[in-house]
Amino acid sequence: MTAMNELNESDSLRADVYRLLARLLREPPDASLLDWLAGLEVEQDGTLLAERWASLVDAAGEASVEDLERAHFQHLVGVVQGDITPYASWYRNGELMDAALVALRRDLKALGFRRAEHSRDPEDHLAALGEVMAMLIEGRSPEEARFFMTHLAPWATDCLADLGRVETPFHARLGRLGQAFMEQEYRRLEAEAQQDPVRIVEP
Repeated sequence: MTAMNELNESDSLRADVYRLLARLLREPPDASLLDWLAGLEVEQDGTLLAERWASLVDAAGEASVEDLERAHFQHLVGVVQGDITPYASWYRNGELMDAALVALRRDLKALGFRRAEHSRDPEDHLAALGEVMAMLIEGRSPEEARFFMTHLAPWATDCLADLGRVETPFHARLGRLGQAFMEQEYRRLEAEAQQDPVRIVEP
């Protein structure tokens, strides 16, 4: 008999995708992760998401760890900032460390999340939000839909679409995959969030 708290296959996969996106947005892939990605077999079911997965797999097979280290710095870090600034405050307020981060911190505290001591990034980095979503899914949290609609839906798709336009094929295809995934999540979670009576503070 299946345990009551065991995730179904769909939710388990969603959590895995959030964690993978978070990992690749936070730092470049090492050799083992790049090899794993290059070896993925994608079932082509006619969906945009499957097409984007296959495109990322192809890019992983043609990339090198060294090239992706340089590209990650250029696109997502930079000396001052990279080509893409993957923070909610930047996309929503036009400034880093702004209102979106303040509202997010309130909600993370209410949900029982604390910033990791070793983390150098503010909590509104897209990677951090992906990690939170993975934990909410795995914990079967009733706040999952509301958190997504409040803190990811207003900006994450735009950020990933911008990443989808960079010159490095691997990162561009990662951005396009993430964009398609976030659009799918929006369709999945929008109605559920509207039924959630819990109010989360908007920035």
